[in-house]
Amino acid sequence: MPVAEKKMEAPKKFTPYEPAPGEEYMNEKQLEHFRQILLGWKQELMEEVDRTVRHLQEEANNYADPADRATQEEGFNLELRTRDRERKLLKKINETLEKIDEDDYGFCEACGVEIGIRRLEARPTATLCVDCKTLAELKEKQLGG
Repeated sequence: MPVAEKKMEAPKKFTPYEPAPGEEYMNEKQLEHFRQILLGWKQELMEEVDRTVRHLQEEANNYADPADRATQEEGFNLELRTRDRERKLLKKINETLEKIDEDDYGFCEACGVEIGIRRLEARPTATLCVDCKTLAELKEKQLGG
């Protein structure tokens, strides 16, 4: 699989958190769990950036055939667009890590309810609960198309 086709999904290499009965939501153990998930994801993305730089340097050929050159340039453009999306994701990961440090993580920015451990494990940078996210998507769909 070419580097550019890799999806930017949250890391799957972690043990799901199992809260104890009556455990307080977003306590230190939970915050540390999500901090480690985010740091691991950030590391994976940084390694992807390094692989892309190496790939672009190694594969840069000056093909005489315009079709070959266009194919190579399109592949490079796709990789660079993917890296740009990952750069934006890295920014969001850093912002999320700041929220954890400020003890302001895991609660919906729109309504204030708990986002939920499983949702955050699936999307650690989530800022909205499922209900608010669904409403936001419906509004966007109505306004945008």
